[in-house]
Amino acid sequence: MQDTPPASDTPESPPPSPPSQQASSNRAVMLILSYLGILALVPLLVEKDDPEVQWHAKQGLVLLGSWIVLHIVLAILYSFPFLGMFLGCAVAPLLWLVILVIHIVAMIKALEGKRFIIPVISDYADKWP
Repeated sequence: MQDTPPASDTPESPPPSPPSQQASSNRAVMLILSYLGILALVPLLVEKDDPEVQWHAKQGLVLLGSWIVLHIVLAILYSFPFLGMFLGCAVAPLLWLVILVIHIVAMIKALEGKRFIIPVISDYADKWP
């Protein structure tokens, strides 16, 4: 005769896979989208129950708004003869590089579970209802 294990030791169904892996990958996607311009609306509208994703989405949208304002100001300044040439050749590329670095660092910090505090920008994200 074979020894069969008691019924209590045999699992009726395999244990469920941990839900955190899919949830965390979805959360990671939402955190990355938070800093990809207008795509920050996706996590803002979809992840209403996650305050951290909401904060990053709001910060991403405020960052987008500040980039648009900066772009408008620079477009106006470009119309001045020598100032526009200086801004177009020297200052604007540096500003775009700084903004790109801020986006990348903010994404990395968000994926690490931290908040990257950007002066003025983060204040507006905190005030957003």
